[in-house]
Amino acid sequence: MRKLAWAARGMSVVSGAVLLGALMVPSAVADDTPGSNASPSSSVTEQGKKCGSRDVSSAAPDFVNLPPGLIFRVATDAQGHSFLNDSRNPGVWINLGLLANAPKCVTDSALSVTEAATGVLYITLLTQDGVLNEARCTTSTTPFTPVNIVAACGTGFSILPNTPVV
Repeated sequence: MRKLAWAARGMSVVSGAVLLGALMVPSAVADDTPGSNASPSSSVTEQGKKCGSRDVSSAAPDFVNLPPGLIFRVATDAQGHSFLNDSRNPGVWINLGLLANAPKCVTDSALSVTEAATGVLYITLLTQDGVLNEARCTTSTTPFTPVNIVAACGTGFSILPNTPVV
């Protein structure tokens, strides 16, 4: 009986060590940068620091001029970058860093879209220091792409004054 108790204690110590190691090691499966072939650990060291968090937001307009089922999505990665996806372009994620005044170290995101013939997609990004940044992008029957996003979003991001989050 003593041998069995000793073996059980040894197994719990080993399994605890394995679990702790699994929790402390970053996932090698997830790719932090859409479309990138680099591993997450190499992108962390290349960027110098990890300042963001992974987040996803979506908005779906319900207007007859836009196709049914259209969804706009914003995703952020662990390095604080943000990306936009227009469901009319499956698999294409546009780096929002292309826009003027794009914030760094993004930790959260929100999207909304107006219901009009030429609607407006509002992209709101919260940075690590608690500042809200917003871009207003004109929607149309043409999907957003890396080529047309700058024109669609005009002046890019602007800071929302007096953000109460700090």
